[in-house]
Amino acid sequence: MNNFTNSVSKIFKGALTAFKTFPVSIGCALAFAIVAIIRVRFEWVQQDPASFLIDCISWGLALGAIFGLAAITAVQSRYNKKKMFTIANILTIVIVAVTILLLFFFGDTKFSTGELGYTVMSSLSAARVSVAILISLIAFIIFASYPKDKSDFSQSFFMIQKSFFIAMLYGLVIMAGSSGVAGAIQALLYPEMSGNVYAYIGTISGFLAFTIFVGYLPDFRKGESDAHREVAQKHPRFIEVLFEYIMIPIMIALTLVLLLWSGKTIMGGMKASFMQLFGIATAYTMFGLWLHLMVTHYKTGLASFYRKVYPFAAVVILAIEARALIIQILKSNLKTTEYLFIVIWIIALASAVLLIILNEKSHKMIAILICIMAIITVLPVVGYRDLPVTMQVNRLEKLLNREGMIENNQLIPAKDEPDLEVRESISDAVNYLAYVQDAKLPIWFDPHFKEQTVFKDKFGFEQVWPNYENLENEVYLASSLILPSEGIDISEYQWAINLSQEKTESEMLIKGNKGDYQFYWEIDQSKGLPTLKILLNDKVILEKSMQNYIDKIVKLYPASSEDRIGTLKDMSLKLETPEIKVLIVFRNITINTNRKNNETQYWLEPNALYMKER
Repeated sequence: MNNFTNSVSKIFKGALTAFKTFPVSIGCALAFAIVAIIRVRFEWVQQDPASFLIDCISWGLALGAIFGLAAITAVQSRYNKKKMFTIANILTIVIVAVTILLLFFFGDTKFSTGELGYTVMSSLSAARVSVAILISLIAFIIFASYPKDKSDFSQSFFMIQKSFFIAMLYGLVIMAGSSGVAGAIQALLYPEMSGNVYAYIGTISGFLAFTIFVGYLPDFRKGESDAHREVAQKHPRFIEVLFEYIMIPIMIALTLVLLLWSGKTIMGGMKASFMQLFGIATAYTMFGLWLHLMVTHYKTGLASFYRKVYPFAAVVILAIEARALIIQILKSNLKTTEYLFIVIWIIALASAVLLIILNEKSHKMIAILICIMAIITVLPVVGYRDLPVTMQVNRLEKLLNREGMIENNQLIPAKDEPDLEVRESISDAVNYLAYVQDAKLPIWFDPHFKEQTVFKDKFGFEQVWPNYENLENEVYLASSLILPSEGIDISEYQWAINLSQEKTESEMLIKGNKGDYQFYWEIDQSKGLPTLKILLNDKVILEKSMQNYIDKIVKLYPASSEDRIGTLKDMSLKLETPEIKVLIVFRNITINTNRKNNETQYWLEPNALYMKER
């Protein structure tokens, strides 16, 4: 019991020491928590004018918390001078201020809903700050691995992960316990207590977890010997068993499966879809590299075997995946998914080669390579947003020029319907470009091209969805539509009724001029297919299954691997009887089909039902 008490005491003493060791990082974390509490207190949503500023401040403080760890560890482990410590703290404050200002003046984008508009953080700006946080974290790991006689990259990496999971465990316990007390107070003493209290508890628990994380770290000061470093870097026995006897066999088995798949692919051709390959490549690369780092110092035969086999197997598997990438690019040119696949492929291949040549000496080089590739992804022109957009614009203009559909930067509808392959390619490129945020597009490109009616009017033919994901070989197919962000004219209707997809039967009662109306949204539990039933004075005046409407949607929007934004017209259903006129607007429509047993499941989420008495 004394050992347990001492361990817990050391954890919280370390958290208090963290304020002194990393003052600017803890300060940024505290400010981040305060800003989060303010947002919750005033219940600011994205549409509020202050929300964008709060986002800028939050991102800046998040970067400052991690950058401060890297900067202070760098100067403490190399110099251990008060002047350099002060400079590191001041530099971090400057980085936070500059980040907030850059985001506020250059990181915004306009988001509109119908006639309303508001400012939000652009996804590219958020990605750039995320990359800066990633680089700061990797730099922190590298600096924490100094001096060489006490640590290396793999040991430092494990130590930081260990500190993170210990802090997360304490944070979750603090949050769960505090939330339980708050729940008891609300249930027994103060029923009117605001639900925001739980958000406050979560925020404070997160801040305390961060201080525990920082406090668990050893003393990195040059010339100081901290016995805790050895403890922090040591793998507990259960971790050794987990890595060596569970994770390594799983990775060896997965490697064998992928090698067999590589041989099958060479003999029989590519069968898996590109999205499957992307997921496999990402998981195998990231997990494989991570496990290689974790077992760097293991002396057992199984660990040594894995360290030797993994890099060579990765090279073979990556060569086959390169073929899939080339096939995909020839079909649809470069998009975001293909771009990220290339980035991961380069990191994986370079890492495998470095591991073969340099073994554990390559770890820092791999970390630096990840930083370089991350920076490239958010640069102008060659980044994950700009380069795919440029390639898709070039692809689209080439197709339109070939069909004589563009002249002097003016789009000309096709006189004769192009071949199916051409229509598929044009539809695919247009659909991609229409959804890219803040993309630099040609002056003739209308962002409303994503709407079927606009597309047909401008191009002269209907959108045709390409079959790039080998859907004919897939067991599960899906069609998914999302309601567009635009205004709905409901001036001719008298009532708006909310229907729920969450319940198998949703009932609503309205008193009208002709009597009492009862609305039932009945859902078939086996398929999820809804039926709308409306009664007037206990007499059924309308009973309509959504089957015919679903059949229409499936024809307009065939199966695809991505969610699509439908038109307001397609996502609305008008129904009339002698007594009433009804308009149903759907927020989301999803149809999942299992080809193996020919079963279909439906999900229709109503946005609202509007009704008018005749």
